[in-house]
Amino acid sequence: MASWPTVAPLIARAGRALVVEALRAWVDERRGTPEVADEAACVQWCRTRLAVFLQPSQRRVFNLTGTVLHTNLGRAVLAEEAIAAAVEAMRSPTTLEYDLEGGARGERDDHIAPWLCRLTGAEAATAVNNNAAAVLLVLSELAAGREVIVSRGELIEIGGAFRIPDIMARAGCRLVEVGTTNRTHLKDYAAAIGPDTAAIMKVHPSNYAIQGFTKSVAAADLVPLAREKGVALIEDLGSGTLADLETWGLPHEPTAREAIAAGVDVVTFSGDKLLGGPQAGLLVGRKPLIQRIARNPMKRALRLDKVRLAALEATLRLYADPGRLAERLPTIRSLARPAAEIRPVAERLLPVVQAALGHDATASVAEVRGQIGSGALPVDLLPSFAIAIKAKGLDRIADRFRRLPIPVIGRISDGTLYFDLRTLDDEPAFAAQLDKLHVMAG
Repeated sequence: MASWPTVAPLIARAGRALVVEALRAWVDERRGTPEVADEAACVQWCRTRLAVFLQPSQRRVFNLTGTVLHTNLGRAVLAEEAIAAAVEAMRSPTTLEYDLEGGARGERDDHIAPWLCRLTGAEAATAVNNNAAAVLLVLSELAAGREVIVSRGELIEIGGAFRIPDIMARAGCRLVEVGTTNRTHLKDYAAAIGPDTAAIMKVHPSNYAIQGFTKSVAAADLVPLAREKGVALIEDLGSGTLADLETWGLPHEPTAREAIAAGVDVVTFSGDKLLGGPQAGLLVGRKPLIQRIARNPMKRALRLDKVRLAALEATLRLYADPGRLAERLPTIRSLARPAAEIRPVAERLLPVVQAALGHDATASVAEVRGQIGSGALPVDLLPSFAIAIKAKGLDRIADRFRRLPIPVIGRISDGTLYFDLRTLDDEPAFAAQLDKLHVMAG
């Protein structure tokens, strides 16, 4: 069977071992039945099996959920400059840890540290594989075996059951809670500092906001206390950003530069959220502390590879030209996109979507409000426009969209399937595949 001429193209594509495996599976499925072996039917069966088997498990999708930085859908879309840099790093050997000038071993942080220092005003910088790792590393190095003070209102949990108390326990330090859930004062921090205190930690709220009768202490107000008592002040910005979002009419989000200017000793934040780069945990701050953190043995286990470092460096370079950031960085472009620009897209696509749905559903253009996502500005919504679909079998309709060649992911709310078009970056490709919905309906 493997020698059949019609099998040769399958072997060329998938390799002999997988094709033989598929042929044996076909034989096993028919063993004991009166069915006569048919070469054409066998090859077609194997072709279908191999197509499913070889399809990448991680696929491109249209994120039309209304959440720009969707954790389950990969968060930030990289800039073309970052993609090109990553591909180049994958294609050949690089100077990852090699100093061309001295002809000796170099440091991989040297590719991104100068940019991070330039953009934040910090004395030194390093990077690991995500922000949770950054927090773990900082606490492990600066506070292992000692106490870290955190406001009760900042003991956050984010996606994947990441909890600040759990990370602190893993880092070997002891959590000291101060204040209450909704109100913490400077005197609460001062009263908690003792001979075993290593640090005060500020944590930027993620995915929630406490409103009403509230009080919190800004990092800038904690700086004099930390200096007086000789303890480190650490701030976890979570999503983090290197740009003032107010430039594009968005609410203010604390920046790493603001934290450094206020006097915070070590600041951690993500690379793949508001910054718009690859997954990374970025650490900036005072040189003696960053150098200690970088020497921690755990740093090696958490370090970035050459591909992500290349993409991160290319992303950081874009911030040197803030005037063109919205046109070059997909994350900022999506966030800054005005609703008035999205509405015409919805109106163009409406008849195409309705024709593809046929009589199974009714589509219309609806005003909606999306969100940034990944813990950034959780209560601030982005005005947008969406294709709104109503039908009896709404889950079935949503499933048909998910089974398109480029799956379309929306959100269901109040008996309506919404496709928020803020992040639609390829209108022709989206429209071109909608005719396949008819086939799935059958």
